[in-house]
Amino acid sequence: MQKTSSRLLALLSLLQTHRDWSGDDLAERLDVTSRTVRRDIDRLRELGYRILAFKGPSGGYRLDAGAHLPPLLFDDGQAVALALALQTAATSTAIGEDAARALSTMRQVMPSRLRRRIDMLQVTAVQPPEAGKAAHVGTQLLTELSRVIHAREELRFDFGHEATGPAEPPRRTQPHHLVTWRGLWYLIAWDLDRDDWRTFRVDRIRPRTPTGPRFTPRGLPGDDVAAFVTGRFRGTDGSTTDWPCRGEVVLDLPAQAVAPFAQDGIVEELGPGRCRLTLGSWSWTGLAAAVGRFDTDIRVIGPPQLTRAFGELAARYANAGGGASEK
Repeated sequence: MQKTSSRLLALLSLLQTHRDWSGDDLAERLDVTSRTVRRDIDRLRELGYRILAFKGPSGGYRLDAGAHLPPLLFDDGQAVALALALQTAATSTAIGEDAARALSTMRQVMPSRLRRRIDMLQVTAVQPPEAGKAAHVGTQLLTELSRVIHAREELRFDFGHEATGPAEPPRRTQPHHLVTWRGLWYLIAWDLDRDDWRTFRVDRIRPRTPTGPRFTPRGLPGDDVAAFVTGRFRGTDGSTTDWPCRGEVVLDLPAQAVAPFAQDGIVEELGPGRCRLTLGSWSWTGLAAAVGRFDTDIRVIGPPQLTRAFGELAARYANAGGGASEK
């Protein structure tokens, strides 16, 4: 028979699979008597685990959520996965400090074999430039926003950088989703004053209390949160992920030289040293500028708006170059 400590860990591991266990099944899995199972259940309860008992031919048990967080049991794979996730989260401007403390606590109680695995799997998560110090978001704010979203309560908040002028009235919203995009947190909400969907950076939100009345949830355009967010940041109404401006050009460069820098564009090889590039952008001028950075001869296939954008950019560049040469 296993030692009591080992048997308790084995029992806890079974209960954490989130299913109902009969006393006989647990006794068989642990190779003990049903009476021993009942004693071990009582020991786990003394350690802070809420284990519910239910009636049946031989009785049964279920691990329930408790008011306090008791010790948790992970197998090796789960422990390594959790540590790697915490390493990545530790670079976040939102929950980095809490994640780093959690990782340190977890590492202290790991057996040496797992600590060595974690130390060899160091992760460096590179954050985009816009996710700087100004984007810090505390876990308390994220928790409160999550609460009002699930409670379907209207939320008033001040929004923006530190006020330097007259205070603006608070935004009145119906919060629906909390998402991340390129290292930043955003709240997707229906703006009651503007009668439209809005996307707010969470680090610029300062909630007011109390929260408002409950509301009936609305459907996002397209009924897809990921598509909505992607579309909004590409300048569309959020119902589509496509760019509002998309064009085709032929570049005098091999496809393999263009592909690494085409982002979400489509590159088609046309022959040695030539390729077709289909690319999107939030404006025709922005699209022309993005294509121009490839520093090669360009033939525009279409549409006409892209051709006009190249002409406008050419005139601006010529004026800029002429002004520089006259100085």
